[in-house]
Amino acid sequence: MTTTDRVLYLFGSAAPPVFDVANVIHDAHARGFDVCLGLTPTAARWLAPQLAELERLTGHPVRSEYKMPGEPDVWPPAEVIAVAPATFNTVNSWALGLTHDFVVGVVAEGIGKQIPTVTMPCVNAAYVQHRQFERSVAELRAMGVTVLYGEGGFVPNQPGQGKPKEYPWHLLLEAAEDAHRRR
Repeated sequence: MTTTDRVLYLFGSAAPPVFDVANVIHDAHARGFDVCLGLTPTAARWLAPQLAELERLTGHPVRSEYKMPGEPDVWPPAEVIAVAPATFNTVNSWALGLTHDFVVGVVAEGIGKQIPTVTMPCVNAAYVQHRQFERSVAELRAMGVTVLYGEGGFVPNQPGQGKPKEYPWHLLLEAAEDAHRRR
């Protein structure tokens, strides 16, 4: 954990690059961010053996569920939000305002709170053929979200040919730094 007031909410969905989130947290700390980690329920299940270590690393509870009404928030307020890897489901749910899980609920609300937000999808080339995906990317961009997709961001692979170790996490953190500077 770092002692900065530059609070980054780092949210991850269940796509293979999420297994590298500890390295991303280290990189974010090196960039001066205090990181709060949120995961979709499936991503939390995938990372269950690492959750205690991730909490130690961030200094905050890892969250994947909404808090109970009346409970205090255990995180400091976000100054910037980064969502990656953002799956097909996360991107579409977010753009459509379907806040069935904690991560999507926070980022949907973050738009209304004008918290600078960046996202980088992680989808294969078959998913992007679905017409809703492009509409969702366009909708998020229209709402002010920086979407790192296509040239200069994530470029989809063919199904079954993903390269999770090549996921460009550095682009996400650079965009988060830039978004924080512009706030």
